Amino acid sequence: MQGENGFHAERAELDAVLSYGVFARSPSVAQMLRYVCEMHFRGQAHEIKEYNIAIEAFGRAADFDQTRDSIVRVEAHRLRKRLQEYYQGAGAQHEFQILIPSGSYAPHFVRRADTPVAGGGAAAAVNTSPASIEISDDAESAASDAAAGAAPPPTEDLPATPARPADSVAVAPPPAGNIWRLRGRYALAAIALAVLMSSFFWARSAHKRPEAIPPAVKASSGAEPAVSPEDEVRILAGAANTKLVDHYGNTWLSDRYFQGGTPMSVPPRPIFYSQDPAIFYHFRRGDFTYDIPLKKGCYELRLYFAETVFGENNVAGGGETTRVFRLQYNGRKLLPFLDVTADAGGTNTADIKVFRDIWPAEDGMLHLAFQSLNSEVAFVNAIEILPSRPGAIRPIRILARDSSFVDQSNRLWSADRYFHNGVLVQRHEPVANTNEESLYQNERFGNFTYAIPVAQNGRYTVTFEFCEAWFGEGRPAGGGVGERLFDVSFNGRLLLKNFDIFKEAGSLRALDKTFKWLEPNAQGKLLFTFTPTRNYAMVDAIEVLDEAWK
Repeated sequence: MQGENGFHAERAELDAVLSYGVFARSPSVAQMLRYVCEMHFRGQAHEIKEYNIAIEAFGRAADFDQTRDSIVRVEAHRLRKRLQEYYQGAGAQHEFQILIPSGSYAPHFVRRADTPVAGGGAAAAVNTSPASIEISDDAESAASDAAAGAAPPPTEDLPATPARPADSVAVAPPPAGNIWRLRGRYALAAIALAVLMSSFFWARSAHKRPEAIPPAVKASSGAEPAVSPEDEVRILAGAANTKLVDHYGNTWLSDRYFQGGTPMSVPPRPIFYSQDPAIFYHFRRGDFTYDIPLKKGCYELRLYFAETVFGENNVAGGGETTRVFRLQYNGRKLLPFLDVTADAGGTNTADIKVFRDIWPAEDGMLHLAFQSLNSEVAFVNAIEILPSRPGAIRPIRILARDSSFVDQSNRLWSADRYFHNGVLVQRHEPVANTNEESLYQNERFGNFTYAIPVAQNGRYTVTFEFCEAWFGEGRPAGGGVGERLFDVSFNGRLLLKNFDIFKEAGSLRALDKTFKWLEPNAQGKLLFTFTPTRNYAMVDAIEVLDEAWK
């Protein structure tokens, strides 16, 4: 095994990656990368496990339970995404590239395909881990687990293949002395595939005969499709030479694919209903188009607006009717009339318009046209395009805390968003009546609202998740029934009246409330208002599923 001091080129690559802006602005991701690489340099790659990362890299307590706390899986997901983006951009020409294959947290330093391999030394030593061998190793592990009757460990990336930049990994032929070992691994891989396929068909069959599961324990449906970052498009309109990593770990790129219009910017200020006000500090204005290249398939389009020029407290004054415009998509009407100030309910307020069933035209482009309808010109702050399914938008899952979470079913719950007012607090006590405690150990409380943007022409199932952790015997405030009462309204209609979590579930027990066939208001929002009657209103998590999502 090579000594720690021999990895000079690899250490230089690690330093280069960590100094890059995306990693410098994501300290938790950088901390994980630094930790796993240092373990690799010390020859302790076999010790790079989820528990050790949580304790030694993220400072979790010795009683860390990976079934309750998914911090390692969440940060590993973000780390793989950041590395892929880095090696598709700034690091594309580097001699080494760092890979963190799915199913493992150990790093691999791989030479670029067009870089000559020098004989001997550290560089040659690390070049014996090509992607094809890693796939075989993962398959061998899965086959061994299956043969022993054990379930393979959960991973956060689907499909479970190493995340690596296209056309950048040198896959060296195996040494002749190892050919029989590799053939054995390929055979094991085939066995593992057969086991997984049979499990899949068994699961399909079992799904036709569901067992009764208590509502608070039942896993919600609707997993997002597995996509790579290159299939997602995020554009900061009007922003030049800018890259933004938002509050949720997504990367937004500078303005591109446009024709016409003028880039503009405004001084920083708060933007209501947004955790990322910087998205709204730049915009493109005028009559202009975007011609965005897309792969074939169905997409969900999100257009971001906030009126930062006209209206109350803005430099140009005015208000409703001051700026009115329309949007077209591939030559067809998308929005025949948009007044952002009226649509958002005020100025300096995020207004996200969501559209489903968006397809590229025959030329492989998505054509968007912004056209003014009065003397003041059209504008847009940002454009987001995400792969989706025909007829439905992607599930929206919101957790009342300041970081994202991947649950045991590999579904991503985003950090809190779309809210106005209220306060976040995190709990740590065990929660009964659920197999996903982490969804009930955080809350937003106070007098607050959520304005969740969805596609206008849809119906939605919404589940609120609650846990009373403040009132009750042995809890900080004591008391019990009647200590916390609040209303929950939807678009002005009462859903829950004088709701008492303790009365229905007691303390530290999960309680879900599900409402079906909810239709958005005329502005394309699901507007939920949490109004205190006695003490504060609260909620732990919110899930929104398009009824058409199958």
